[in-house]
Amino acid sequence: MWDVLVVGAGPAGLSAALTLGRSRRRVLLLDGGPPRNASVSAGHGLLTRDGISPEELKAAALADLEPYDVTVRADSAREVRRVGECFGVRVGDAWQRTRVLVFATGVRDILPPVPGLRERWGQGVFHCPYCDGWEHEGRALAVYGSGQSAHHLALTVRAWSPRVTLLCDGDPCLTPEQARDLERVGVAVRTQPVRRVSGGPPEDTPVCVSFVGAPPLSVDAVFLAPEQQGGSHLPAALGCALDEKGRVIVDGNQETSLPGVFAIGDMTGAPQYVVQAAAAGMHAAQVINTRLIHAAVHSMGAAFHKSPQDEGVRNPDSRDE
Repeated sequence: MWDVLVVGAGPAGLSAALTLGRSRRRVLLLDGGPPRNASVSAGHGLLTRDGISPEELKAAALADLEPYDVTVRADSAREVRRVGECFGVRVGDAWQRTRVLVFATGVRDILPPVPGLRERWGQGVFHCPYCDGWEHEGRALAVYGSGQSAHHLALTVRAWSPRVTLLCDGDPCLTPEQARDLERVGVAVRTQPVRRVSGGPPEDTPVCVSFVGAPPLSVDAVFLAPEQQGGSHLPAALGCALDEKGRVIVDGNQETSLPGVFAIGDMTGAPQYVVQAAAAGMHAAQVINTRLIHAAVHSMGAAFHKSPQDEGVRNPDSRDE
């Protein structure tokens, strides 16, 4: 019986495991494989670790877990089910039981079917200007997409460089007001269908965008906001409520609609930054540990009773009082 089983070893899951391990909890962490941003050469915006590669960051995080009672298994959860007041998780051919279950399985990016795009994902084609804008500031940039999301991303990327072209790959789906916005800030719009993307860091050349029936465009980087889907079907299979985009719904404590089941990181629709995923993992771990402490105290016939002067102060975890 584990105190907590964490499914997923990205920044959120690693952070939760670290806080729980330091709280003297017995934790099983399932590391299902490389991180979503494994193709990125360097991550940015993480205090004291700006520019660290995802591989180095994960290795350092795993090393941080070694002093604690955290078991890391290079495996995925195959099936989950409720077992009385606990949960069962099938790992390989064996079932593991846990008092609390934490999902940290992230999301998968669904890239447009443009030849050459996936091969350059994280290497000349990027998702987040906060992560990769500085390295390309003032350079020729492109934003791929159409409609409101592309309009917003193009205006955002414009803050890093005045040389931005929106690639609509056909119908731009822009309102007249959105088209005027782009014209006013100097964002060019190309509507020709995109044939392929080539060049970039893999070939040590600028990124070349080829079009159908139009001259190619050479840029230093392409930004796009891809469609996404959840990284695991298990939360839905267990019965966790999802929103209209398939993201796991959580409350302010990172708890799902099922008591004892938590979800953290990108899979909840939270802003997709490493530091925020790690913060969500620590917050969920603190909530979980507080509840386990309350349960242990109650089992010994004691409770967190308030002093008379504090009767009007709401306990932040009053459901466990």
